[in-house]
Amino acid sequence: MYKERLKNKNTYFVVLADITVLVISYLLAYLLRFDFQLPLEYWSIIGSTILFLVPSKIIIFYAFGLYRGIYRYTSLWDVLNILKATSTASLLIIVFYSLSLEFEGLHRSIFVMDYLISTIFVGLVRVSVRFYYTSVQSAPFLTTTKKKTRLILLGAGNTGEKIVREILATHPGEFEIIGMLEDDKNKHGASIHGIPILGSIRDLMLVKIPYDEILITSPTATTERMRQIIELCEKSGKRFRTIPSFAELMHNKVSLKDIREVSIVDLLGREEVRLDENSIKNFIGEKRILITGAGGSIGSELVRHCLQFDPGSLILIDNSEQNLFAIEQDCLEHGGKTIIKVILANVCDEKRMKSVFKEFRPQIVFHAAAYKHVPMQELHPWAAVNTNVLGTKNVAEISAQYLVDKFVLVSTDKAVAPVNIMGATKKLAEKIILSADKISQTKMIAVRFGNVIGSSGSVIPTFQKQIEHHGPVTITHPEMYRYFMSVTEAAHLILQAGTMSQENRILLLDMGKPIRIKDMAYDLIKLSGFEPEKDIPIVYTGLRPGEKLYEELVAKEETVQSTQHKKIMALKDNDNHPMWESFKKDIDSLIKVSNSYEADAIKQKLQLLVPDYTPQDYFALGEKLDLDVVSIKGQA
Repeated sequence: MYKERLKNKNTYFVVLADITVLVISYLLAYLLRFDFQLPLEYWSIIGSTILFLVPSKIIIFYAFGLYRGIYRYTSLWDVLNILKATSTASLLIIVFYSLSLEFEGLHRSIFVMDYLISTIFVGLVRVSVRFYYTSVQSAPFLTTTKKKTRLILLGAGNTGEKIVREILATHPGEFEIIGMLEDDKNKHGASIHGIPILGSIRDLMLVKIPYDEILITSPTATTERMRQIIELCEKSGKRFRTIPSFAELMHNKVSLKDIREVSIVDLLGREEVRLDENSIKNFIGEKRILITGAGGSIGSELVRHCLQFDPGSLILIDNSEQNLFAIEQDCLEHGGKTIIKVILANVCDEKRMKSVFKEFRPQIVFHAAAYKHVPMQELHPWAAVNTNVLGTKNVAEISAQYLVDKFVLVSTDKAVAPVNIMGATKKLAEKIILSADKISQTKMIAVRFGNVIGSSGSVIPTFQKQIEHHGPVTITHPEMYRYFMSVTEAAHLILQAGTMSQENRILLLDMGKPIRIKDMAYDLIKLSGFEPEKDIPIVYTGLRPGEKLYEELVAKEETVQSTQHKKIMALKDNDNHPMWESFKKDIDSLIKVSNSYEADAIKQKLQLLVPDYTPQDYFALGEKLDLDVVSIKGQA
């Protein structure tokens, strides 16, 4: 990389500039020492010593990486590095001078002054380059006639400062920031990198300076605050965008490429997920990781997150050719040293699964393969039983057989008091791993959470398509509530849950408060620039087979316990799980019934294995929700 920098003509310019200022610094040190009355005999000394001093300093500057940086981005770190380089160079030269007879008669004060002057001049070279790119090059008489986009930023915290700095450094000809608005009154009247803080965010409508676009740089805003900000932006009539929430920003990195349109995720008000990255690195790093359903919404996000922690290999299983190809391409773009193996296979194929485990010997398994669309599984219960039950049994049993260290089942809140095939089969999947864990050296856990925003077939993409076609937006029931989190947050917490050593085998992700689907539809319509029930009609269709008004996160027989992570809780039940061998026979019996393709017989058999499964075909549209909807958070 350093060799590539040396091929850059800008690097040679800076080296030449350094040589020039080092010569000037040395001469100026002599002139200052003798009050600009330099005796003639010293000119010969200068000539003989400068040929040694300047090349020596350039070599030391090279060693300290002074020619590695991109000079238009010179920062405080670069200034400190210059100070270290010039200090080291001057110290070594003084030591050499003190030990050498050839330099006898030279004044030490000259080297001290040379050190001070050269440090300032070398720093000025870099600062001048940055000034050229940020100010001179972007001056009106040097830029194109293309009109700049005039921005106003809402939020003057750390994120806002980084965005301002990047715009000034890299896009001065494209954007012009006319000001910032910030709720912290202590910042009013101040400026950041020369950009004035004009007042509070609520003063947006009072801003008199013309602007074209609003940029929201408040990623930690609460749900209510974000709604207020969006309403203000809508009233302004200007385009408004935002930067990702902290759940999406890894390692606090933010740049202009992260700017996007405001989405429904921004209105969730989800708290920043703080990961114990060291524990995840120890859990994932250099391990052989197998992920089923690797091309799906959750599975693919798990793949991307695993790659960040440098596993030794990723074995990706999916029965969708298109999904598998897509996630393989994502992995190849990521690069890195992780070995990627894609397997087009069905988890129901026990023989194929055994051959995969035998060949790759995974150490950790994330089982995300599942059928999850409730109405579809009501029509095809045999498919749900095969994938969600038989598939889980196969992968869990084979994991135990090949001594996998940890098996993580991706579960769902629909497994609690299930009223549909999907929930009942996922509940059975949980029971499988709880039973298998008792007789296995493999530690098996299930991670239970609610709906993931934007996943395939979920309500959000459906609403968005309906809005694009100007409605109507169809809502099953005005009082339907669901728990939601972003796919990024879900993947974060699944990985974190995998690191835990809780005795309890079912872990629950904190889903916050449930959201009314009607409110979500209204928010999406407003974000699209329309007025609900005026521009876009709303139609209530009634619940479909297998749907219920609300989801629960905890069953009656379960109690919630805290863990070392505040957003992950452990569920303790009565521990009355069936013995594995007898339970296997029950599962095999269910599979046999499933192969008959008789929906009623499958439901009856499921009820025997999942006693709290109560099939529900419909819910009256006029019926009111009589349950207090509460957040599970705080019960831990």
